[in-house]
Amino acid sequence: MLLSSYETMIARRYLLPGRSEAFIAIVASISLVAVMLGVAALVVVMSVMNGFRAELFDKTIGLNGHAVVQGYNGRLASWREIVAAARKTPGVVSATPLIEQPLMATFNGRVEGVLVRGERLEDMQTNKTFEVKAGKMSDVSVGSGNIAIGSRLAEMLGAQVGSTISLISPDGQTTPFGSVPRIVGYRVAAIFEIGLYDYDKAFIMMPIPDAQQLLLLGDQVGMVEIQTTDADDVQRILRPLSEKIGDTAVLTDWRQMNAALFEALAVERVAMFVVLSIIILVAVFNILSSLIMLVRAKTRDIAILRTMGATRASLVKIFVVVGTSIGAVGTIAGLSLGFVFLFFRQNVVNFVQLVTGQNLWDPSIRFLTELPSKTDPMEVVAITVMALLFSFLATLYPALKAAGTDPVQVLRYE
Repeated sequence: MLLSSYETMIARRYLLPGRSEAFIAIVASISLVAVMLGVAALVVVMSVMNGFRAELFDKTIGLNGHAVVQGYNGRLASWREIVAAARKTPGVVSATPLIEQPLMATFNGRVEGVLVRGERLEDMQTNKTFEVKAGKMSDVSVGSGNIAIGSRLAEMLGAQVGSTISLISPDGQTTPFGSVPRIVGYRVAAIFEIGLYDYDKAFIMMPIPDAQQLLLLGDQVGMVEIQTTDADDVQRILRPLSEKIGDTAVLTDWRQMNAALFEALAVERVAMFVVLSIIILVAVFNILSSLIMLVRAKTRDIAILRTMGATRASLVKIFVVVGTSIGAVGTIAGLSLGFVFLFFRQNVVNFVQLVTGQNLWDPSIRFLTELPSKTDPMEVVAITVMALLFSFLATLYPALKAAGTDPVQVLRYE
């Protein structure tokens, strides 16, 4: 919307009212701050929710793959054939045999439920899903008696690198008095952190042969983890493999394994966007009210402009530009504030925790150990367009009201 020189001058005067219109300036400033806070809140909340979903997805998929082929009763005898068939399937990036079995771990009188995970050595040492906090993952080798445990599990057991913890398996030797649990000691060679609390407090990693020996599986494994080229198209990619497997095993993709969690996140994401959009809507109502007051205060000036030849279209443009400028400045300030907050988000959380004495980000409740963030450029564009559109719509009524001013009626008694 291009303005002439006199329209630009008048719009600038109305954007910076004089002392007699100080109240109008205060209302306009409040409108600007409200738009800023609304835009910042939307950017921050949507980025945090996107980050939460992305982190949860990456870490979950990084450990469990896009799909798993599980054997019945936790045993998969034909895993080599399944691995070979999976690797020949178009769209499959990798197929990895795994063993996962819940057991009990004890150290210095403390007992915790754990999830023993057997992996191939090369997969264990190249997996970027977890970060080694202490020790060396290279010390975990076949037959060495060494294992790696999660950081939270190490805290709960009071174990550290070099400690010997005992794993208790219910599948032990059969005696005349019943089955005797097997208790095997392992040395902690590494402590790792995945970033998901539930995994960090339960995972114990060891080579597949050691896990097979511990669980008396022989040459069997528990499952085959599969990675594909497109997680969202995993069902179509793995349909041929599912037909080959038939009834010998069960193929489950990531949607089925985590359906409730990711569907809840999607619903919450939409709900938060709608609720926080109302903040911007309330802010533009402030723009509407400030413009209405400005039109009322400038009625005589508008009438004089009309008598001097100003057209209705010129007045509409002037007041639309005034209101939209407030919304635009508020939107830019809100984007800046939102990005600054996201950059220092963890520092802000730590500061609030220090001041209030409350644990605002408890990993046992939030799953993740730190507040995540992932900004979607398309969402930022959508938020910006929405704020500017609402600001523009809020200017139409007062602009049309100003354009409809009858100079004869206003100046009759002047």
